[in-house]
Amino acid sequence: MPQIGREEIQAASKVLKSRVLTGRFGSGPNAAQFEKNFATFARAKHAVAVNTGTAALHLALSVAGIKTDDEVILPSFTFIATAEAVALTGAAPVFADIDPKTYNLDPSGVEAAVTYRTKAVLPVDLYGLPAEMDKIRAIAEKHNLKIIEDAAQAHGASYKGKPPGFFADMACWSFYASKNMTTGEGGMITTNNDEYARLARAGRSHGEMQEYVSSTLGQNYRMPEIEAAIGLIQLKRLPSFIQARRRNAESLTKKLSNAKELVLPTVPKGCRHSWYLYTVRIREGDIKTRDSIVKDLNRHGVGATVYYHTPIHLMPYYRRFGEHHLPNTEKIADLAFSLPVHPGVTEKDVEYIAKSVKQALKKHASV
Repeated sequence: MPQIGREEIQAASKVLKSRVLTGRFGSGPNAAQFEKNFATFARAKHAVAVNTGTAALHLALSVAGIKTDDEVILPSFTFIATAEAVALTGAAPVFADIDPKTYNLDPSGVEAAVTYRTKAVLPVDLYGLPAEMDKIRAIAEKHNLKIIEDAAQAHGASYKGKPPGFFADMACWSFYASKNMTTGEGGMITTNNDEYARLARAGRSHGEMQEYVSSTLGQNYRMPEIEAAIGLIQLKRLPSFIQARRRNAESLTKKLSNAKELVLPTVPKGCRHSWYLYTVRIREGDIKTRDSIVKDLNRHGVGATVYYHTPIHLMPYYRRFGEHHLPNTEKIADLAFSLPVHPGVTEKDVEYIAKSVKQALKKHASV
């Protein structure tokens, strides 16, 4: 649920009144300031604003040199954009299994998937929990691979005291309406690499480094000024958003701690979760059991949702990239569901959610 207030409305109105709706190279005054502020937030040398998180992924892969006949290792248990961006470069997505405790890419699966064609790893900080980036970094250095970190859900997260992107060549962020902070649509690439930043800035505006002269192949991935203006306000409010999410997640964990039928989310030592989503799974049962519980919760006004119910490697288009044996991915996709912990959720709501979950579990005694 987007948390939009008077300041965001005023910021958008100010842009409309200025009539400066975009910048020629994607660097209008609001976008430029948003990039500067976000780079500071992410502790990165560069931030390059684009119009969606998907655009950020595609552009980052492109400037890293990923091309036809290359392979990129990534999880199948994630939003389609992660694999879609790889396919758009002409490369083949190679799916590795996930850790059943964190739902993130299992480093051992990454190591096993490396071939002579592998050029990059694309870990996802799923639900706002960082992947095991130091282990993935070690594998990447061993095999001379690039790391593009999908941090679309990880605003406010950290791994061993470092923000998303610290262990990667580039990190990609999303500002979609449901994210921890929003610009409506919108995305960002952060990096410490000067050349990647230069190429990304050109690539988001048709490859132009000077007006009407394209130096590289590019796209129209510019961030509009209205989005950037909203982003500047949302970034200031982000700490309070994360604080509310963390409070709600901790409260929900406490209230569900005696629900033995559920596996609650865990936060490994050294990780800081941003709690984009609070995801649980049933210990026993199957997809029908899980779906019945979710439907029951929805009937009682609880916004329980199943995300990524079909792993990407099982989707019709992506079957062309070969068969993948991913038992953890397929099992968790059948058993997991998410509960709301966004800033609009109150303590009273948390109490009701926990009570409703326990009632639904009791009702579906086969769990």
